[in-house]
Amino acid sequence: MTADRVAGTRNWLKQNAALVLLGLALLAAAAVLLTYASGLAPFQDSWEFLMHRRGFSVDAFMQPHNEHIVVIPVGIEQLLLQLFGMGSAKPEFAALTLFLLATAALVFVYVRRRIGAWPALMATVVLLFLGPAWQVLLWPFEIGFVGSVLFGVAMLLALEREDRRGDVLACVALALAIGFSSLGVAFALGAAVDVLQRRAQRGWRRAYVAVVPLLFYLAWYGGWGHDAEGHLSLHNVLVSPRFVVQGLAASVNSVLALSTIADEAVGRSKLGFALLAIFAVLIVVGWRRGRGFSPRLWPVAASAAAFWLLAAFNYFPGREAYSSRYLYAGSAFALLIAADLLRGVRIARPALVAGAALTAVVVGFNLVPLREGRDFLRAQTVLTRSDLAAIEIAERTVDPSFALTPEIAGTSFLNEIEAGNYLTAVREYGSPAYSPAELTKAAEAGRAQADVVLVNALPVTIETETGIGGGDGCERVPAGGPDAPTVPLRPGLTKIELALGEPATIRLRRFAVGEYPLVSEGVPAGSTTLLRIPRDASARPWRLQVEAPEPATVCR
Repeated sequence: MTADRVAGTRNWLKQNAALVLLGLALLAAAAVLLTYASGLAPFQDSWEFLMHRRGFSVDAFMQPHNEHIVVIPVGIEQLLLQLFGMGSAKPEFAALTLFLLATAALVFVYVRRRIGAWPALMATVVLLFLGPAWQVLLWPFEIGFVGSVLFGVAMLLALEREDRRGDVLACVALALAIGFSSLGVAFALGAAVDVLQRRAQRGWRRAYVAVVPLLFYLAWYGGWGHDAEGHLSLHNVLVSPRFVVQGLAASVNSVLALSTIADEAVGRSKLGFALLAIFAVLIVVGWRRGRGFSPRLWPVAASAAAFWLLAAFNYFPGREAYSSRYLYAGSAFALLIAADLLRGVRIARPALVAGAALTAVVVGFNLVPLREGRDFLRAQTVLTRSDLAAIEIAERTVDPSFALTPEIAGTSFLNEIEAGNYLTAVREYGSPAYSPAELTKAAEAGRAQADVVLVNALPVTIETETGIGGGDGCERVPAGGPDAPTVPLRPGLTKIELALGEPATIRLRRFAVGEYPLVSEGVPAGSTTLLRIPRDASARPWRLQVEAPEPATVCR
């Protein structure tokens, strides 16, 4: 390479250093997110798509999820299901990561146009590693929210062209934003504000930018969305200002890493409210000094206000303003609004250096709640794959309507799964569950919960009768306490005869090692307990323990 080419390369890198670092930040974020997502199973609402949205019927695409339109997320799920099956969630995580990276890139473009490349890079890095929003970063179901933000920002950028092509692109982007989730409706208000602002220069013919996507949403609402359960109430409307302020404070906390705990504390920091108050004062002071606000501020401000107000109007427990899933969109809006408020401000080098240091600190702290979210999802993955493995093992006798309720599953996030639908999906698209061999090596929490599911799914039944009847193939079990030896059992009927004396405790386990998921206490002495275990797909024996003051007899 010649000296001129080396010099040219160095000059290009110097002029485009922020872009080069942006590329590295995007690669780093992709590596972190995909590494954290490695091995995770589908979670919570994802099962609603997998269990009830298979096939290409109109209803599968158009039925609301809660109160949201989910046409495009269902289409993405269907495509990935057809191409890759259900055995691994990696394709879903890859798709979510691509959307997150694309959104961050557009935020970079938006902020760079207003205050330069280096502040834009800092804002983008904060958004890429926004740990308090871990639900959005690590849960593919939230591709609906991410898609709405992605195409909402794309709409705002397209409107800046101020020509016919830009309007057409903005209309298409807004329709896509609405197709991902009802969050897109908030951006429609931003488009309407832009049309209203520029009506004198460009007329009302541009109204289609907001009207056409809204007509699409209204058509969906009239056909399907009106059946969704809504939570709009006078109470929610009256307390919406407080909800909005809490949401803004939570977003400030997230952007500045004022809390490192991924729970309610992220939205309750008093420092966040104090910064909001200071921010509001600076806005008023800046406006009164005559600098004024850029017209580009109002569409994004209107979109942000609509987002928080619509969330407030539809509030119910579990949808607090500081909920992790709201923080991604809220923080994105906060960054865009801050860029518009600072539009045209020349930031000195010392301030940029301080901003870079602060960004590094923020990212470091925000990785903490991101790891906490990952650990939570990993724990849920163990339960999910163990519970599903138990259903597959019990396939021969399980009732198709058998459901993984919280009491059985050990988690409240598998309510969408019924054995019949699940097993049908497994036959068509493969299994996300542990194999029986993998289950024997899983974490103890998963193995124990699999035993609980098996007991209920097979089902294993236990009845106690008075008297001792005897039988064939009997074995004398010595008396013992909680550490009494175990007896291996195969499928079929087992009789457990207790001698006279004090009541006994009968325990049963199969995959668990450290505990007995099935426990019958206070079994009367001088009785016979009938234990029926149906045959299933695993050759692993059950283990029976009888805790009794006198020897017992086990007849198989």
